[in-house]
Amino acid sequence: MLRKKSFLILMLFLTVSNLQSQSVLGAWKAINEESGKAMCIIEIYEEEGQFFGKIKKIIKEEDRDQLCGKCEGDLKDMPVEGMVVIDGLEKDGDYYVGGTALDPKSGKEYRCKIWLDEMNPDILKVRGYLAIFYRTQTWERAQ
Repeated sequence: MLRKKSFLILMLFLTVSNLQSQSVLGAWKAINEESGKAMCIIEIYEEEGQFFGKIKKIIKEEDRDQLCGKCEGDLKDMPVEGMVVIDGLEKDGDYYVGGTALDPKSGKEYRCKIWLDEMNPDILKVRGYLAIFYRTQTWERAQ
């Protein structure tokens, strides 16, 4: 009987762990395409049915006090660490669409779409659109 309960608890734990790894929610390492190194950790979270991404931590300690000098409006000269850079996405099937992504380096805002990689749920694809052009980044789930 104890063995059966232990087995059921283990299966429940594995199921919950698997469901968490199947979600866009959580911490992600934004990877620099040129160097292959993580630039920052971005926390994807949900509020009232919309999804957002906030820069939780800039990896390079010397860059952590950066301000968004090229941003406009309320974000002008605000700290980049702690800034919401993905705003207002809504779930549409396997994709999260309809929001925007901000590049704090350029201050530019793009239409945005994110989704989990079909082969690996620990990989997040982040695509920014400018008119008909787009660029896709690959982020890795932070442990």
